[in-house]
Formats: sequence, C-alpha cells, structure tokens
Amino acid sequence: MTRSLLAVNAGSATLKFRAYTPDGQQLLVRGMIDRFGETGSTLTLSDAKGARLTSRSLHETGKDAAVAAMINALADQDLQLCAVAHRVVHGGDRFARPQRVTDIVREQLEDYVALAPLHQPVSLGVIDAFTRLDDRLAQIACFDTAFHAGQPEVATRFGIARHWHDEGVRRYGFHGLSYASIARRLPDLGLEDGRVVVCHLGSGASACAIANGQSVASSMGFSAVEGLMMSTRPGSLDPEVVLYWMEHEGMGIREVRRELYKNSGLYGVSGLSADMRELLDNPAPEAREAVELFCYRTAREVGSLAVAMKGLDALIFTAGIGERSPEIRARILKQLSWLGFDLDHHANLSQARRLTTLPSPRHAYMLPTDEEGEMAREAGELLGADLL
Repeated sequence: MTRSLLAVNAGSATLKFRAYTPDGQQLLVRGMIDRFGETGSTLTLSDAKGARLTSRSLHETGKDAAVAAMINALADQDLQLCAVAHRVVHGGDRFARPQRVTDIVREQLEDYVALAPLHQPVSLGVIDAFTRLDDRLAQIACFDTAFHAGQPEVATRFGIARHWHDEGVRRYGFHGLSYASIARRLPDLGLEDGRVVVCHLGSGASACAIANGQSVASSMGFSAVEGLMMSTRPGSLDPEVVLYWMEHEGMGIREVRRELYKNSGLYGVSGLSADMRELLDNPAPEAREAVELFCYRTAREVGSLAVAMKGLDALIFTAGIGERSPEIRARILKQLSWLGFDLDHHANLSQARRLTTLPSPRHAYMLPTDEEGEMAREAGELLGADLL
C-alpha cells in the first residue's frame, strides 16, 4: 500500500477530495462525492491526469458511510491514508496557520459556528466522521481565514464601538486557501513583489488585494456574505435592509438568513437561476441585469482594493466563473480598461494564462485555483517528518 495524504474540501452538497504523496507535493488521485451523505449519492475517482478510475452509487446514507466509501475507494487504488487535511472556513483570530486537530482544537472550532453558520458545521461534521472511523488518524485543519491574518489593523476594523472589535466582531476575509495557492505562483509571473488583485469568482465570490505576496485587504469581512454579489448571496448590503425585513416584514432570523444565503445574488436579481452559464445564455432582461450587476460590483471592488495597495500592477481571475467564463472576464476588463487593461480577445477565448495584449500597460491573467493542493502542502509542511 502507498501512503498518502488526503485533502478534503466539503461543501453543502458535495465533498471534493484529492490524495497526494505524504509531503503534499505530488497529486495521486482526485475524486468527488456528489449529494454527500444523502440518498442517491455517487462517488467518482480519477487519476492525476483526470482519467476516470471508478464511478459508483453509494447505497448507504450518512456522512460516516460516505467517508468510509471514500477510504475504501482509495484502498482499491492501493492508497492508505496517513493524514487528512480539511478546509475549515473560519479560524477566527485564534488560528493564523494550520493546526493539528486535537480535542481542544475541535472544541475551539465550535466557537466559530456562529460566525459561519452554513460552512463551519459541515467541516466539523466531516472531521468528526473521520474521527469516528479512525481516531488515530492525523487530521489537520487548514483555514480560509488564515491567509488574511496579517492584514493591517485598519483593514480589519468596522466603524463600530471598540469593544465589539475586541470581542471578535471584525473583518476576517475568506477564500484564503485559494488566494494562498495563487500567491504561491506569483513569482512565475514576475509578480512576487507586485500589487495584485485576485478575483475568486465562483458560486461564492470575493476579491483580495495581495502586495508582496501578502493579503492587504479583502472584499469579504465578518462573514462570507459581504463583498461581491454571488450566486445566491447579495454581497455588501446596507444593514438597515435587514432591520427593515425584521421590523416591517415580520421576518425572523431564520428567514433573514435564508434570504441572505439562498434567495439573493444572481438568483435573487434574475429570479431565474444562480448559474452564470444559464444566465449568459438567457435573453431575458432580468438575466442580463443580474450578469451586469455581478460584473459591475466586481469592477468596483477592484478599484477599492487598488486603493488599499496604493496602486495596481496586475489582475488575476480564478475559481469556477473566473477560470471558465471568457465573457465575464471580458466584461469586467472592459470596465477596467481605463486602468490600462488592453484585452487580447483571442487569448481570452482560448483560455490563455495572460489575457491582455503584450504592450498592455497592465496585465490580467487567468490561473486555476488549487485549494486542495494548498491544503496538502500546508499539512505536509506542518507534519513534516511525522509523515515520512
């Protein structure tokens, strides 16, 4: 059996996973469980190049059964787990680097459920499932907030009473594993000392200012709702809107949370779909308006983040929409053309790494995110000789 380090990225309905060599440097296989823990779930497994190895339905329900099926599928490929790295959305101001999950750390992570009510319980549930199956297995929590931990103090504050900030009501920033994976590759573009805005555009969307490889500011703040408009989340919203819903519409906390997380964004504005591909193909004016607002908000945020760095050298698109939608990239860059982005239409349509013309005053790029790879590298570095 070949020893491997597993990187697990759990969502509300899917669980993506990748197995690496124990140092986290070489990808061995990749897989996904769709409808994770639910009836009718399926498991697919592919090799490092994407060739399908297996695909099957999981007849048992529950997260424990799904995790067991994943471990067995890896064993069928002669892979034995030596550690598991988990994406954990919120590490608060307590965790600025990856942590080995102990009983104490697991208890502390529970404190952040209130700050990430839809994401944190999912990650903790997967950690618990692995613990129940094998409590000797090393598990490492890798945090989406950690990359932003070094932001200047002014970037972390809200304009509210000081005691609230001291109690943890502050800006944290998210999608940090994605941004860390991009920052790791900036030297390949000659931007290790540059001022870069990275747009992580997917179902969840955010943007981050990275200067000299470090996070300076982020569009997301206290929660994963703030900032850019997303598939079903509104992005930045006047808080009086929430008070209006509660005071004049009689909405309770559960209804408000559903409105913020499920009924807003592309889906809310269009009333048609949360899928950018479907909206781009739909001629309805509501669909066009939703797409226009998404691009407008993203372009505005790029300008704001450039101010935080006192300049801008390059722009990078990543994540599902950022990597796969030339139309959205073109619309955003058109709104930013005054900043010196001269789009190369052929390069953009052909999914090239550099999206702008060679003489363009500023360059824009498309880089695939690598959250699982970042988790594996972080876990490998943390455990070091323990895994070798």
